[in-house]
Amino acid sequence: MLVVMADQFRAASLGAVGSDPVRTPHLDRLASEGIVVRQAVSSYPVCSPHRAMFLTGMRPESNGVTLNVNSETAQDGVGLRDGLPTWASVLRAHGWRTGYIGKWHLEPPTTDDERFGEGRRVDGKVWDAWSPPARRFGFDFWYSYGAADHHLAPHYWTTDAGRDERVDIDQWSAEHETDIALDFLAEADPRPFALMVSLNPPHQPFDQVPDRYRTAYADLDEQELLNRPNVPHGTAIATEAAAIARDYFAAITGIDEQVGRLAAAAAALDGDRPTVILFTSDHGMQLGSHGLMYKNVAYEESMRLPLIVHAPGLVRPGSSDAVIDSLDFTPTILGLAGVAVTDPRMVGRDRAPLLRGKAEAEPDDPTVYLRYASRSDPSSARGLRTTTGKLVAAWHPDRGLDVQFFDLVADPFELDSDPNAPAAHRLATALAAALTDAGDAWDGAAALADAYPAATV
Repeated sequence: MLVVMADQFRAASLGAVGSDPVRTPHLDRLASEGIVVRQAVSSYPVCSPHRAMFLTGMRPESNGVTLNVNSETAQDGVGLRDGLPTWASVLRAHGWRTGYIGKWHLEPPTTDDERFGEGRRVDGKVWDAWSPPARRFGFDFWYSYGAADHHLAPHYWTTDAGRDERVDIDQWSAEHETDIALDFLAEADPRPFALMVSLNPPHQPFDQVPDRYRTAYADLDEQELLNRPNVPHGTAIATEAAAIARDYFAAITGIDEQVGRLAAAAAALDGDRPTVILFTSDHGMQLGSHGLMYKNVAYEESMRLPLIVHAPGLVRPGSSDAVIDSLDFTPTILGLAGVAVTDPRMVGRDRAPLLRGKAEAEPDDPTVYLRYASRSDPSSARGLRTTTGKLVAAWHPDRGLDVQFFDLVADPFELDSDPNAPAAHRLATALAAALTDAGDAWDGAAALADAYPAATV
């Protein structure tokens, strides 16, 4: 099994099904031969929280990653908790060979990481960290780093390296990590394997992308680059987003080329049991939509994920409107591997039967949206999203509850919020029940119940 995650790659930039003017021929081929999940979403669209849920199938309060992991949040205990099972540790226990390459971003930085990692960023925080062997959560082969944004001059710690033994590379990170993955795939080993390749591009800094990928987007104007109707053209944010978009799309085309290399190597390995290739991301980005640039908001540009599962003979080719969220990836990956989930803390849903065509998706199957309060932003939010609607309730300690509801069928670009719609009341009731079931003591729960009397918590 080959799991490829690109950082901040939004669903709209997947050429096969997206609307952005991006060229992704290799991903499009995988999509045509496999299954495209159109309703894959990041429940918490920011790096560390999604990654922790993706690996464990556990909610943030259970896995310990309620915020992005850095030196500031580490002081509050934010980081993947010791000893938790992951899909990698479960597969390893079943005899699989496991490996991790690229960005990790789940290890709390220490004072030593400031000296041996990336150092402090302009925000005054340390983001990069070496992960001790005891904290690699089921991955035996290791070629990774914490969170360092030097795409053209990346660094890594290898399986046996100490904190002071990092490897510095002069090559685009996505290309180099693909080279390492190809070496892993070429090893003669009869065991089944599970390799995760975690690519940092198209995450910022956007200008750190090889020039050869820029050509296709150099002549596109703002309207062509940002073709979503929720972008406020003529504003400073749209001008900035258009400049970013050229490099962002160029990096995606570069990622596509690396996926093509990986897919070719996986195809060469295929015997009686074809290699499962799962391509996705941790979240998207706004890129000017709704006047915003980045992520960690509940809009579709941030929440929606590209998701392709390519497994000839195992999954049903085509597309699916099944909802798959951050928590569902662990049981689904295990399900695709033919391994059952036995740990009750893994609360996500196994969607493998849906991908195999052995079950049908339930209409309006809900998925959760999460945002936790931090030192710098005391607001928090909870929400539910279905295939047809989305309700998001944000709690601000100084000004109370703010609720948005969008009809995703009539209003797919989320231009018209109507928190009084009948469907909003239904989702508010369902959200209250979901909070109760999860034991989520969210600060806005009482205000939600007051706003929607049927939504008793």
